Amino acid sequence: MSPFQDREPIATDRALQLLREGTLDTVGRMPYSSNATFLMDIEHDGLEAQAIYKPHRGERPLWDFPSGLYQREVAAFLVADDLGWDVVPPTVVRHDAPLDTGSLQLFMPARFEEHYFTIHEQGDEHDDQFRRICALDIVINNTDRKSGHCLLGTDGRIWAIDHGIAFHQQFKLRTVLWDFEDEPLPDDIAESLWRFLERGLPDSVGELLDPFERDALLARATALATAGRFPRDDSGGHRYPWPLV
Repeated sequence: MSPFQDREPIATDRALQLLREGTLDTVGRMPYSSNATFLMDIEHDGLEAQAIYKPHRGERPLWDFPSGLYQREVAAFLVADDLGWDVVPPTVVRHDAPLDTGSLQLFMPARFEEHYFTIHEQGDEHDDQFRRICALDIVINNTDRKSGHCLLGTDGRIWAIDHGIAFHQQFKLRTVLWDFEDEPLPDDIAESLWRFLERGLPDSVGELLDPFERDALLARATALATAGRFPRDDSGGHRYPWPLV
């Protein structure tokens, strides 16, 4: 077991400082990843943890997304953080990493044998967190919310990971989180969306997306808040990712 598997939770501000300024040491490459993904040891001012590093130069080109998927990983954290939904691990752009520029995300200790399907089938204890992730996916237009991209943390919280193919200007939502379709939005989610829209898109997010993507993000947030309920899947199953886990 990793010595970091049972570490204490790290406050977001401290985690961001750790990710931006910490000393990095490569542990190894993560298996089963489409793009180059590395587990890193990281240390700063006596604080030690691990992080997931996705270098720009290790991305596989996609026909429908521009180069720079790592920026979308960071944008997903920033949007979730601005909404007040603590469901995406702290993530930053790091330019001085071993393979140059890429995203660096705090590695969250989790029960990796669990995923959305197994967790949700056990009861509704985590459904409020899943609803936030579902709403986030709609807003950021996540095209790849697999069941395994929802982690059950060792502290009992749910973490959403892998947001490299999100924020497209065309609606491309693909997710396994359809258990809440046509449900009314919980009040706290609706209120968070309206506050987000009133403030306007943070500059830190806007810098990572093109103008069409920025406009589409705000349009999706407005549509979800105005509808006041989660959408239905009327696609005949085309809005599920593959593989599901």
